[in-house]
Amino acid sequence: MAARVLNVNVGVLGHIDSGKTALARALSTTGSTAAFDRAPQSRARGITLDLGFSCLRTALPPQLGPGPGELQFTLVDCPGHASLIRTIIGGAQIIDLMMLVIDVTKGMQTQSAECLVIGQIACQKMVVVLNKIDLLPEGKRQSAIEKMTKKMQKTLENTKFSGCPVVAVAAKPGGPEAPDSENPLGVHELIEVLKSQAYLPSRDPSGHFLMAVDHCFSIKGQGTVMTGTILSGSVSLGDNVEIPALKVTKRVKSMQMFHTPVSYAMQGDRVGVCVTQFDPKLLERGLICTPGSLHTIHAAIISLKKIQYFRGALLTKAKFHITVGHETVMGKVMFFSPAPANFSEEIQENIFDFEKDYLYQEEYLFKDSVSSEENKENDQAGEVQLPKQQWALLEFEKPVTCPKLCLVIGSKLDTDIHANTCRLAFHGVLLQGMEDKNYAETFLPKLKVYKQKHKEGQVERVMDDYSVIGRSLFKKETNIQIFVGLKVKLSTGEDGIIDGGFGQSGKFKIRIP
Repeated sequence: MAARVLNVNVGVLGHIDSGKTALARALSTTGSTAAFDRAPQSRARGITLDLGFSCLRTALPPQLGPGPGELQFTLVDCPGHASLIRTIIGGAQIIDLMMLVIDVTKGMQTQSAECLVIGQIACQKMVVVLNKIDLLPEGKRQSAIEKMTKKMQKTLENTKFSGCPVVAVAAKPGGPEAPDSENPLGVHELIEVLKSQAYLPSRDPSGHFLMAVDHCFSIKGQGTVMTGTILSGSVSLGDNVEIPALKVTKRVKSMQMFHTPVSYAMQGDRVGVCVTQFDPKLLERGLICTPGSLHTIHAAIISLKKIQYFRGALLTKAKFHITVGHETVMGKVMFFSPAPANFSEEIQENIFDFEKDYLYQEEYLFKDSVSSEENKENDQAGEVQLPKQQWALLEFEKPVTCPKLCLVIGSKLDTDIHANTCRLAFHGVLLQGMEDKNYAETFLPKLKVYKQKHKEGQVERVMDDYSVIGRSLFKKETNIQIFVGLKVKLSTGEDGIIDGGFGQSGKFKIRIP
């Protein structure tokens, strides 16, 4: 029986040039095929262009159970370059623990803030790494580190990572050009902190197999290898897997985890799967799954929350970059909420009720939004009523393939990279996908979203204690039958119901129950 190996995926995120790749290299013992800027264009430009993976193995710490065993940290080196944020979002969905790498001489930068936002959405635990401490003059080094540590703790105060550990290191003293004989500083301490933060991620081998593929290459005489991380379910030798993007099903011939052959892998594992030959150029990255388990959709209903650091309103009919699974496409949004009477209704996780009526919103409602300002005027107490849950209809410019109930992130990636603003606008969960291309005819009529309209008329005369005649609400040619049963409010406070037309000139009868 081989000693058990527990795999924990650690995301290495941060601003460009904060030294993420050097840190991953200093930490890791086994590089995988994708690690350390192997791609020729990465090496030429000196920046990470794609998710790089490598691993670090260490003895299992006592909090993770008795007996011998190894703890394997799979380090996911996410690119820090702003235009690559869609790659990071793809990586963040498979991360259990995050290392936010900060250049100690610069502190928080735009992308470090965006990485923090992604971490809050996708990850439970974080360690802050202050890198490049070798650039601080030795006499002042300790006080500079303490100052930056305090600053970072203050920044994280109101996030879910409040109180997380901050570790100071120099992953590559002397910078990238220095000889490799220079020993990194603080890396042993960092490994101990990572061990103390490791937890047993909840892994579930049941359910459909789904894997996010991030590299694909062929081996002569063997077949084509897809490497990636298993997002759900499990896979064994001999299984058939579907590649939805290519509309083909292939048989699993062999599998490896960091150069060790295996016959089985499950959720959370990082694995290379060799299948019968196909052209690897056709699948740079994407999803593979149990045949028939993914759906390709043209539109979706999601429940969502605005990201607090995003400046500005989220408007209906606006276009966003929508990241679903490993794909980012343009999409148009329409926001809607419960009917005002149900604003305080408890949130329903992961289901959408087509039986209910919903209220159309010109924009996502939040504390400072315009619509809530109007509510404030109507509501003398000044307490703005906001719904506990809001939804959006997303209409994609081209179809996307994704699992049900997956994470969705909306961003404005066309904002100026150098502007100091967060480009991530909202995040949510996909509740219902629409597979039919003609969803506008077949599916949308089921969605009951109404707009509130407001018209005023006058009371012409009182007929009896229970009815009045009204005018100036409808034109003479209006078919009043359509409005029968709708509610009206009188300026004297009574509620009434439109009972029908009265005469030929657009007057109508109101019944006051």
